[in-house]
Amino acid sequence: MKKKTLYIVTGAAGHLGGTIVRLLHKRRLPVRGFLRLGETPPVAGVPYVYGDVRDADSLRPLFADVMEERVVVIHTAGIVGIADAPDPVMHDVNVNGTSIVASLCLEYGARMVYVSSVHAIPENGGLRVLTETDSFSPDTVQGWYAKSKAEATRNVLAAVREKGLDAVVVHPSGIIGPFTEDNHLVQLIGDYIDGSLPACVRGGYDFVDVRDVAAGCIAAADKGRRGECYILSNRHYEVRELLEIARRCGGGRRLPVLPAWLAKAAVPVIDLYARISHRRPLYTAYSIDTLQSNDRFSHDKATAELGFFPRDICRTVADTIAWLRRRRVKA
Repeated sequence: MKKKTLYIVTGAAGHLGGTIVRLLHKRRLPVRGFLRLGETPPVAGVPYVYGDVRDADSLRPLFADVMEERVVVIHTAGIVGIADAPDPVMHDVNVNGTSIVASLCLEYGARMVYVSSVHAIPENGGLRVLTETDSFSPDTVQGWYAKSKAEATRNVLAAVREKGLDAVVVHPSGIIGPFTEDNHLVQLIGDYIDGSLPACVRGGYDFVDVRDVAAGCIAAADKGRRGECYILSNRHYEVRELLEIARRCGGGRRLPVLPAWLAKAAVPVIDLYARISHRRPLYTAYSIDTLQSNDRFSHDKATAELGFFPRDICRTVADTIAWLRRRRVKA
């Protein structure tokens, strides 16, 4: 008789983690969420454990009474950052926390789905199409967030080869969609529709709906091959294109489009304004460079093996605006 699968989701209060919990709960599949102290559970009726991914003992209750079940850990917990300066906490959580989760998966015989990032994949120059790789190093990518994800991915795959860890890696591109305002792209759309965004920057990136990534993570848990990586991307969209879609969905004015060099020159002013207004800056030197980088990611492997088919971003933007407006009416 086939064992029932229990899904454990770390970072369950995050944008992606919370969306995965919602989707599993909607499908009536057993799920447990892991939260930091003080975080709000995304879905009622789901059991949660509170702790820190850097503390193995706080994670152990997630694995209680699982002897008769197949266990899958979808590890989404991490810190996303676009800051130009190094962040020791981000490195500790993203790298050391991931290694601790991997060790527990080995100990309890659980399958691990590690949510890495396309930023961990080296560009290697030019505008070639970027596909999956099994070679990762912080020295081959730019930005402290990318370096932390590359190092963590390398460690997970090393545990697969050297220790027998049953793990699959997924690489989402730029996640966007409803259910949170704690996301730089959602903040961009929110600032635009409320009229507080003065301009946009020339450039773009591969943007993908959080709900499609959530479904891709669950598919990777069920269908992904051990030790394999899967890119969960969509396609390139210019920032101005994203805001034009937002204008058609929710109204707003057309904004001036700043060249990258001018936006970079304004970064100190943007940073000062963000500090005064107690808001995260949307544009940093790193984020501006990212908008100019090669984002020609192929999700053909995920489509073929996982059944991953991302939706049109117009639906994503419309749903995001509708969610933001409902939330602000309630507030």
